[in-house]
Amino acid sequence: MDAALGPPEKMADRADDLTPMMRQYFELCSAYDDSLVLFQVGDFYEAFCDAAERVSRLCEITLTKREDSTGTYPMAGVPIDNAESYIDTLLDAGYRVAVADQVQDPEEATGVVDRAVTRVVTPGTLTEDELLRTDDNNFVACLALADGEYGLAVLDVSTGDFYATSVARESAVVDELGRFSPAEAIVGPDAPDLFADDCMVTPYDGAVFADDHARELVAAYFGDPDALLAGDAEISACGALLDYAEYTRGAETDDGAAPDDGGASAASVDGDGAAGDDHGRLDYLNHLTRYDPREYLLLDRVALESLELFDRRAVHGRAGATLAEVLDETACALGGRELKDWLRRPLLDRDRIAARHDAVGELTGDVRTRERLHDDLRDVYDIERLISRVSRARANARDLRSLKATLDVVPELRETLADADCEKLRALRDRLDPLEDVRDRIGRAIREEPPIEVTEGGVVREGYDADLDDLRETERSGKQWIDALEETERERTGVDSLKVGHNSVHGYYIEVTDPNLDAVPEDYERRQTLKNSERFVTPELKAREDEIIQAEQRADDLEYRLFRETRDAVAAEAERVQAVAEALAELDALVSLATVAAEHDYTRPSFVDAPKHVDIRGGRHPVVERTQESFVPNDTRLDADRFFAVVTGPNMSGKSTYMRQVALIQLMAQAGGFVPAADADLALVDRVFTRVGASDDIAGGKSTFMVEMTELATILDNATERSLILLDEVGRGTSTADGLAIARAVTEYVHDEIGARTLFATHHHELTETAVDLPGAFNLHFTAEQRGERVDFDHEVRSGPAAASYGVEVAREAGIPEAVVERSRALLDADEPGRGDSDETANGHRPDVRSNGATADGDSAATDDAADDTADGAADSTDVDLAATIRAQNLATTTPIEALQLLHDLQERLDD
Repeated sequence: MDAALGPPEKMADRADDLTPMMRQYFELCSAYDDSLVLFQVGDFYEAFCDAAERVSRLCEITLTKREDSTGTYPMAGVPIDNAESYIDTLLDAGYRVAVADQVQDPEEATGVVDRAVTRVVTPGTLTEDELLRTDDNNFVACLALADGEYGLAVLDVSTGDFYATSVARESAVVDELGRFSPAEAIVGPDAPDLFADDCMVTPYDGAVFADDHARELVAAYFGDPDALLAGDAEISACGALLDYAEYTRGAETDDGAAPDDGGASAASVDGDGAAGDDHGRLDYLNHLTRYDPREYLLLDRVALESLELFDRRAVHGRAGATLAEVLDETACALGGRELKDWLRRPLLDRDRIAARHDAVGELTGDVRTRERLHDDLRDVYDIERLISRVSRARANARDLRSLKATLDVVPELRETLADADCEKLRALRDRLDPLEDVRDRIGRAIREEPPIEVTEGGVVREGYDADLDDLRETERSGKQWIDALEETERERTGVDSLKVGHNSVHGYYIEVTDPNLDAVPEDYERRQTLKNSERFVTPELKAREDEIIQAEQRADDLEYRLFRETRDAVAAEAERVQAVAEALAELDALVSLATVAAEHDYTRPSFVDAPKHVDIRGGRHPVVERTQESFVPNDTRLDADRFFAVVTGPNMSGKSTYMRQVALIQLMAQAGGFVPAADADLALVDRVFTRVGASDDIAGGKSTFMVEMTELATILDNATERSLILLDEVGRGTSTADGLAIARAVTEYVHDEIGARTLFATHHHELTETAVDLPGAFNLHFTAEQRGERVDFDHEVRSGPAAASYGVEVAREAGIPEAVVERSRALLDADEPGRGDSDETANGHRPDVRSNGATADGDSAATDDAADDTADGAADSTDVDLAATIRAQNLATTTPIEALQLLHDLQERLDD
């Protein structure tokens, strides 16, 4: 995006030579030099000069030109009625858009019409339904630095959701940003660049981050900042974010029209170039939630992506389901956002988790109540965004009726919850305020099916206001008189073809064709001559017309005033409406989790105090099981004595799916949901780390291996004993020797220094020896069955290590040319003597393969751990010194010659 989009220097230099309208345009461009200005001219928003060329190219519209006495200017315009679609295109191209509307009636203007920027549209501050592409939150973030701490604030301007926290390290800032995935971030002059590539970063005036300014603004909205927030960094971030949110609102008032008093507002420019700098207050911002990151299970951006909670990575151009999608059976937008927030921030408080589990359990078992709640919640509109529009004077009459329709559902929901047993559901019932006064006010004032336009009548109910009813009756009786006039005049004149009509230019008229003009009475006054007829009026018709027009105009004005009064009265109750919205959202999320649990055989998890405890019986991957005809459940058991599992097995056998399902079951449980398992006893996890899959960052100059090592460093620096770590193929981006050395060192460090619950999938079969060396480590493997040249996977996890990966066999099934497959097999056989003619591999391990159905492996889930360790390749106990010599070798630094010499020495010792 361009650093500045203001007027070219040559235009600024010759401002005095411009016409008043063009001077207006360029002054607004200067005031909003970080935005592309769309400038209202009649029914179009226009851009001029360089901006016009950009708009023309990006929006694929014709580039025209404007000529006046001062020169010729390139020009491109978009119709106001369809402006949002073009604004959306400009946002996608990386622009902010400042919308400058006419804020003065052209008929009242003595010179150039006053114009003002009524809103600045940016990716993070969208409020328009046409631009908000999903029901998900759309956050703008603000980062501030004070006293060595980072303050972070995030705000959804469309809903009023506002959160703040502070952290000490940059890595923690990145983690929190990963939770919210803001569309835009504003930063002060000293803030580091910690934002993702898909987030627009907006440098903002450093003065708004100053302590005095930030405190004043936070206090104006929420009261004493020190009682609400923790430290200057949080106050600075919140204050600056509020300032920015107000700035983007501009002069927006009363359905986007000008302020009632005609005064200037944000960068309002009149014919003399005077500008104001007031911001627009967002009265619907009633709650600022300060949270501590340590209250929630942390899922950083890497974990969110690898576990595919909200975004599924496309495979062969097709994207599958996400965890959020398979759990989302919500009935309304409120519940959908709430459910995603629960998944984004799983709990660490066992009492809060248990409260959600209680509610899900009761709803799972009570089908009738669950279905009644779901059916009623389907009639709930997105009242968080509705009340936002109401408070910003952007709501129309249909929005108010939608709010009433939602509130009409509340009594039914309360009745359904009347017999609830669990405390959570009873509390939600109490929080569902019917808002009878608001419902009644809207119901009495607004018609059931009002038009979208609120200034042209047809909005207010009959009987609501006596003066309005009188005016409408005058208008209606006048039109009835006119409707009867045609028949009356035909009888009076004897002209059967006489017509009474109306058009917007000449008003009402009586039309007589030329052959009948002799029959026209004397009181007819000629109004218009047509090709074959004449149009007339009579004094009585003119009087009736004036009466109708005056009554209609007065009625429209009065009706609009009554509508605004009703809207303002509803806006005054915004906080109560938002409280109901929060309760509806929570109820919908609970019903959704219960529905999924009932329909897909989920079970309630339990939490234990035992450290590092994971006991999942019959666990399933909640997404993968939906896409397959059958899914093989697997157990997972970790505890303080056995907390590090080395998982081996062939490619495609299910290692990655297995590890991910453990993590997903853990976070689903802590989010408050039931889990896909026969049973699950868990200890709380403070954070889930993942190092799964291969990726690079070419733009950032990072190779696949560098990205892998960066992610690994994050895990080693931040994981705790209470964390859950998933590692998949650590060290494969470099040489085999280096990769194995790194993998072994990581294993030892996590085991010895961190002590976290860990699942480590690897093709380094040498790593299975850690089960011998490290007391908390053990081996798991996935089995396979070889039938001739084909390998079948049963996706069953067992104790002990796998002895082969069957990469060549998998390559054949993937369609690799036969010549390549055969050459691979020959090279592999040459590297592993005896591989082709013995069931034993070169290292003495028996492969976990059942040829033609015959079992060739003695391992099973019931095998004793000590026996497994022996079968994993431990040195013969009769030669402890020999085993110690082998283990003491540093494979990462051993040269091939040194390795051959070592092997020769070992052979001689065996002979001795």
